[in-house]
Amino acid sequence: MTSFMWVQAIGILLVFLVFVGLMMTRKLPTILALPLMAILFAVIAGVPWMSNDPETTTIAKTILSSGSMRLSGAIAGLVFGAWFGQILNKVGITKSIIRKAAELAGDKPMLIAVLFFATASIIFSAAGGLGMVILVGTIVIPIMLTAGISQFVASIVVISAVGVGALFNVSNWAVYVDVLGLSVQTIADYTLVAALPLILVSLGMIIFYIKRDGKGRKAWAMPTASGGEGKKVPAFALISPLVPVILVFAFKLDIVPAVVIGALVTILLTWPKRPIHVLSSALVEGIQDVAGAMALMIGIGILLNSVMAPQVSALISPLIEAVLPTNPLMYILFFTLLSPLAIYRGPLNVWGLGSGIAALFVTAGMTPVAAMLALRVVSNVQAVSDPTNSHNVWVADFTKSDINDILKKTLPWMMVAVLISMVLGSFMVF
Repeated sequence: MTSFMWVQAIGILLVFLVFVGLMMTRKLPTILALPLMAILFAVIAGVPWMSNDPETTTIAKTILSSGSMRLSGAIAGLVFGAWFGQILNKVGITKSIIRKAAELAGDKPMLIAVLFFATASIIFSAAGGLGMVILVGTIVIPIMLTAGISQFVASIVVISAVGVGALFNVSNWAVYVDVLGLSVQTIADYTLVAALPLILVSLGMIIFYIKRDGKGRKAWAMPTASGGEGKKVPAFALISPLVPVILVFAFKLDIVPAVVIGALVTILLTWPKRPIHVLSSALVEGIQDVAGAMALMIGIGILLNSVMAPQVSALISPLIEAVLPTNPLMYILFFTLLSPLAIYRGPLNVWGLGSGIAALFVTAGMTPVAAMLALRVVSNVQAVSDPTNSHNVWVADFTKSDINDILKKTLPWMMVAVLISMVLGSFMVF
């Protein structure tokens, strides 16, 4: 690299650090930071704004226009997943599953917490988003609190289930398909490596804090009224949330058709009074639920095309190669010790800079599978501990818990889960 290129590389690094700081201190929302950072990277690297040559990489065409469409497949998966979640809600399956779990658990706090963790994980594996977290949380949290479970434990039961559900939610996998060029089946093959340690460590964390905290206060006023009422659905219809997951894992179906079949099976098994209205209104409300995530994906696509532009890549790749883990031990230590960088929208957050960093890792020589696995594993820290997650904010507010207390008490457990997954994963990718 020439001296001028080093100056440009340092300029890009400074922009990167400034924007990470702005996002971590919540001075600039990620939804705006990502495209702004993408444009600044390109300007510093000397990418032209426009060109008469259609083969030339430009800010207007390659980065902004093509970049905004780069994750179109992931956005489609997100929309269909949100649609499926709203259908499960509208036909009464979500509340019926929770009601069954409460009946099975009786008045045993430990069993209630474990069963709700499992139940909510299954529900979130079919549908994510803040709306679904609120729907589930407003039902299970009051039951747990009235059973004597502390506010903190009730909080971590829900947010840990969000983390587990996110790993199995096939609509989230499309981002790895678009960013790293992997097949859905390859992503499915590595899901248990990221999920099993998280499930076991989360269960250990929940049981530990139940025993340590003892009985919580039983007198607790629910802040908002929630639907204790619900439509009765046939017991066999309760398998509906698992249909898309089974279709992807067992029958190797792509994400969108798996979700569409899952939605149709749900309608046939429950047959609501107005099925067409349920399907159409669920689609509109589902899109509303994921509007923010869709905008984030557009920003991620723009950033990806910026860092993959030849001029920018030529400046950043030497820096990435210098820190790239090249053996199993460094792979484990690098991603375990740096996993907290996934929180506060940090550089390892797949919904922020993480996707661009992963793409650069692959450009620098890491296999796409190794990059995908590392990003999914460190995302467990973000899904459970990150105070900037909208679901963490809502759960902490609903249970009147300290959101920073949740971060401090869950982070060590999540780093243990990351360590176990990275050790297991290192045997598979090296």
